[in-house]
Amino acid sequence: MSRDLFFAHANGFPSETYRKLFAGLEPAYRIHRLEQHGHDPRFPVDDNWGNLVGELIAALERLDGPVWGVGHSLGGILHLHAALRRPELYRGVVMLDSPALTLVDRLTIRAAKRFGFIDRLTPAGRSLGRRDRFDDPEEARRYFAGKTLFRRFDPDCLDDYIRHGLVPADQGLRLKFDPATEIDIYRSVPHRVPDQPRRLAVPLAMVHGRHSRTVLPHHTRLAKRLPRGECLSVPGGHMFPLEHPQHTAELLRGLLQRWEEQAP
Repeated sequence: MSRDLFFAHANGFPSETYRKLFAGLEPAYRIHRLEQHGHDPRFPVDDNWGNLVGELIAALERLDGPVWGVGHSLGGILHLHAALRRPELYRGVVMLDSPALTLVDRLTIRAAKRFGFIDRLTPAGRSLGRRDRFDDPEEARRYFAGKTLFRRFDPDCLDDYIRHGLVPADQGLRLKFDPATEIDIYRSVPHRVPDQPRRLAVPLAMVHGRHSRTVLPHHTRLAKRLPRGECLSVPGGHMFPLEHPQHTAELLRGLLQRWEEQAP
């Protein structure tokens, strides 16, 4: 049976930011990923992330068989929606601090879009006007190290973000992940789902950081109510895969091995 794992990243963080996490999973698992979601002109960002899910499904269809889908934040939701649309492409889904949205969540998001306060409900508002140009890597490192979101990053993960999250510009460096695309992704967060999560045909684990304000108690209750759902708590906040990459890799290896042993 395949030990292929497809990783989907958080919004704004290209996949190579997670190199230390990948190193903790290889060679036990073959890691597949897109460099960055939402940047392929064939799959432009649209409302409810239908094209982003389609982009992921297209990548999965190029592989030889079903995979373990592991995603952080945005990536976990994309895997959930893809697995609801195409369950035959998956062996199971692991959502790393990604909420499985309830009906109340989705109604709230729909209202926020309609009445113009979606930027207050998602990180889009904080991303507006975000600095995206730097003179050199050291300036970028000092800048990001002082930001709350990055403050607890594993040093190697911060280095990888600087190394792989910035590209040469006309003068100095710029963010590789287009800021406008990042904001569009936040503003189009789904208020619709391909199917009811309770109909998910594969195992699902929701792993949340103990200090996260993204995955809330009602999200974990929903995960536990799924036929093959479970919920796990780990140290850290929303960015725990980049704060504790080795611990996260150990947890994933143990979880997936248990699922493999339980498979019929």
